[in-house]
Amino acid sequence: MPGLVRDATGNDLTYRIIGAAMRVHNRLGPGYKEEVYERSLAAELAKEDLPVETQYRVDVYDVGTLVAVFFLDLFVARTVVVEMKAFSHQLTRDELAQVINYLKATGAPVGLLFNFGRRKLEYKRIFPGKAGNEPPARLGRDNVRQRFDMRG
Repeated sequence: MPGLVRDATGNDLTYRIIGAAMRVHNRLGPGYKEEVYERSLAAELAKEDLPVETQYRVDVYDVGTLVAVFFLDLFVARTVVVEMKAFSHQLTRDELAQVINYLKATGAPVGLLFNFGRRKLEYKRIFPGKAGNEPPARLGRDNVRQRFDMRG
């Protein structure tokens, strides 16, 4: 039997984040908007002395031109991208693609995707693709701002 896949954090950081998300979900349950879970998880992580930034801005440039602006729900220790959803349905490939885009844009080694909108917390650990030159997956819906200030 093969061993467990270890992420760039040695699994410790991602396990701590997943545990904090489970505590938040156990307390609040499904039914709130995404922002409620985002704020609660950020507070839970801060209680554990984990450095967490909310709505972390990521600018994407192509040949010196700003082409997109992403806002990560949470960026923990500038290592783990955390994307949160509150859907009554299961996570789809669109949400996975969104996290892959964020991993590519930040260069972060691992992402966590949570869905707080179901009876049981749904989560996935996501790693960037092996080939660094592949373009990110196309998204059906994402957090790219339609209008943004070209001056940054």
